[in-house]
Amino acid sequence: QMRLVESGGGLAQAGDSLRLSCAASGVTLNGYGFGWFRQAPGKEREFVAAISYIPGNTNYAASAKGRFTISRDNAKNTVYLQMNSLNSEDTAVYYCAAGRYGLGRPSDDEYNYWGQGTQVTVSS
Repeated sequence: QMRLVESGGGLAQAGDSLRLSCAASGVTLNGYGFGWFRQAPGKEREFVAAISYIPGNTNYAASAKGRFTISRDNAKNTVYLQMNSLNSEDTAVYYCAAGRYGLGRPSDDEYNYWGQGTQVTVSS
């Protein structure tokens, strides 16, 4: 059973950067794809970025492309989301998710495990 714990959220100013971390325990990261999703107040959860279990394959939402970077360190059992040029529309709870043999697709049903989320608040 995999457990995911996000960290790194907090309060940022517009234009700032934050790096979210997702620490996985219970299994090794090999063979798992990971995704980051977010949910803003009053809105549906939406896909942000994903990284396949196949090395080098990543996928980004249009809103994240060019600003966010997803990466993984299998040796540290951790997945990261580097977020640059933050704006107020990035304010949300960010969730990490994992799926066995995940290819980095943006749909929820690829992911079996979810973290509890970390709050990101960007003030303008």
